[in-house]
Amino acid sequence: MAKEKKLVEEITSMDTDFARWYTDIVLKAELVDYTSVKGCLVIRPAGYAIWENMKNEIDRRFKETGIENCYLPMFIPESLLQKEADHVEGFAPEVAWVTYGGMEKLDERLCVRPTSETLFCDYYARAVKSYRDLPQLLNQWCSVVRWEKTTRPFLRSREFLWQEGHTVHATAKEAHDRTVQMLDVYADFFEKDLAIPVIKGVKTEKEKFAGAEATYTIEALMHDGKALQSGTSHYFGDGFAKAFNVTFTDKDNQVKPVFETSFGMTTRIIGAVIMVHGDNSGLKLPPHIAPVQVNIIPVAAHKEGVLDAANTLYDRLKVAGLRVKLDNSEKSPGFKFAESEMRGIPLRIEIGPKDIENNQCVFVRRDTGEKSFVSLDNVESDAKDCLENIQTNMYETALAHRDAHTYEARTMEELKDIADNKPGFIKAMWCGDRACEDKLKEFAGVTSRCMPDEQEQISDVCVCCGKKAKKMVYWGKAY
Repeated sequence: MAKEKKLVEEITSMDTDFARWYTDIVLKAELVDYTSVKGCLVIRPAGYAIWENMKNEIDRRFKETGIENCYLPMFIPESLLQKEADHVEGFAPEVAWVTYGGMEKLDERLCVRPTSETLFCDYYARAVKSYRDLPQLLNQWCSVVRWEKTTRPFLRSREFLWQEGHTVHATAKEAHDRTVQMLDVYADFFEKDLAIPVIKGVKTEKEKFAGAEATYTIEALMHDGKALQSGTSHYFGDGFAKAFNVTFTDKDNQVKPVFETSFGMTTRIIGAVIMVHGDNSGLKLPPHIAPVQVNIIPVAAHKEGVLDAANTLYDRLKVAGLRVKLDNSEKSPGFKFAESEMRGIPLRIEIGPKDIENNQCVFVRRDTGEKSFVSLDNVESDAKDCLENIQTNMYETALAHRDAHTYEARTMEELKDIADNKPGFIKAMWCGDRACEDKLKEFAGVTSRCMPDEQEQISDVCVCCGKKAKKMVYWGKAY
């Protein structure tokens, strides 16, 4: 019993200190560990298994749209990076540089990639000659380096894992359509597999990606009321193409620049899952991406027939295609229950002597804690149904939380009062002026999250200056 208490007591309450709670979770659930390299982390097997499942689901969706995977170098010559002025200016403060190769100083500094637009453009300039070579639909899974001053596991580190897609097209319409398509892929993945509702929209000019004509985003709301930019898709137009001379000969025999897009999602989405679904007992993992979907725990394992029944149950569920674990360790059942909750395993199945006598087992849901007796006759289908119910309930719970923490503001004072006292999304009208956007950040501490696809008319005038409003914007404090 002492051990069971200790396991939970070592987690700070999320209502007491959310940041500390988050760090406790990622360490106690053994998702990450610190290293001797400041700002860089070890992603431990439990954390990497989550990323692998996420990666598989995203990659499958990408390939269904025609995307192919590739790999480009991690080093970018400084001269190449300098070709697109807005782009290099946006990343300059975070760039890490290689100046020596062995004992010899390099003739030209090499940037450790913070992103790979320049490398892809350099490649496309050689690979694309004719309209027959278009479109090019490429993605790479890799790590990038950004020299962050303040780091936090998964949310912000100096090296992190991600995917970055880069496509080039013959027309602006094709490129724009691809930009929107990839944002829809992200939104579908978030809502169906991560059980996280998102707001789809466009970033303001101030918040868009450096070098992009437009940045599309999905924004999610964490349990503490802060927003998390969770995936972005960028329309570059022909700006990068002109800077890097990426051209093609069209059907009319005219040489034209290509139109380019880029889209990316990182390991910070693991942080999103933790902060949207977790509680004071630990993780809550959506069944679709949980490394272990079902944890079988034998009760009174020393008694005759219990381990045999647990092993039989394990085999049946595994054959049925579920990701299942049998915890036959020497830890007490109570500790095993607490550990299963800590790791966020969606469904716990208990089986003991009385259950065997009654041809049943006990289902315990991680999302609600609900217990139910289930016949062993149809345990495979019942387990699958239960997991889908958990997946759906987790989404609906997250959606209800977001809706309950989304507010409307019509004046600056109202917006500031909400920002100070009611963490969440704030919907308010905006005139489109950068000065008003800057003033809202200074006055209320909020940033524009996005101009949503689904526009609403909260009022006719800008919440800041009172001039005619152009867009309804989601505002909020963010990670």
